[in-house]
Amino acid sequence: MGVEYDGTHFHGWQTQSGVRTVQSELEAAVSRVANHPVIVHCAGRTDAGVHALEQVVHFETTATRSERSWVLGANVNLPPDVGVRWAHPVDDGFHARFSAQARHYRYQILARRTRSPIQRDRAVWVHEALDLERMRIAAVALVGEHDFSSFRAVACQAKSPIRRVLYLDLSEREGLITLAIGANGFLHHMVRNIAGVLMAIGRGEASVDWTRELLEVRDRRLGGVTAQPQGLYFVRADYPAEFGLPQSERADPLQRLKNSI
Repeated sequence: MGVEYDGTHFHGWQTQSGVRTVQSELEAAVSRVANHPVIVHCAGRTDAGVHALEQVVHFETTATRSERSWVLGANVNLPPDVGVRWAHPVDDGFHARFSAQARHYRYQILARRTRSPIQRDRAVWVHEALDLERMRIAAVALVGEHDFSSFRAVACQAKSPIRRVLYLDLSEREGLITLAIGANGFLHHMVRNIAGVLMAIGRGEASVDWTRELLEVRDRRLGGVTAQPQGLYFVRADYPAEFGLPQSERADPLQRLKNSI
């Protein structure tokens, strides 16, 4: 399934006792359609407050339903801040997490003097100006395969800190800065830590060489502040064409969100 959600009122993706999570809501809804309990696995777990435009999930079922029935049935049983966009059958060789070849995220920053009631849960607000050109220069060092130890959470459980960043682009429109990044995989808090470092550089608090220096020291304690979660979006995951997933988030998926504001 392709799933979209507003993470504002969730304590993240993963099921946790006593709190509201995307996984628990989705499993309850899909289980109703399947008429048996299901466990849902996702492409990339998101933290509290983080959104998704096309999270990819899979589950095993003995039920026979049409793709349309899975979508409509799940959506009838889901709350307004979660929705299933599509459903597609796959064979036993597919896994939402382990079959993914790459993942893509966006981080939105509203840089203007006054806060925005509309954007309060959609972008992180900074009241000072950010030098976008400095941020772009600093971002170049992060593209490619590197040890991202300085950009991972202290509690990150990944076995290796090596990741390959495929692209890291920064654009701006009417004060709304979008950081777009894709990689073969991400460490815990990696995108938010990158955003925090680049914002510090954009404010002139650090040199444009700081990103390169952090890659070299491989020490999270020197890596700066983790940016807030509400500006982060899981955009999509890429899979081999053989699975035939009907994904729609291909080119500039946040453009329609920008145009609607």
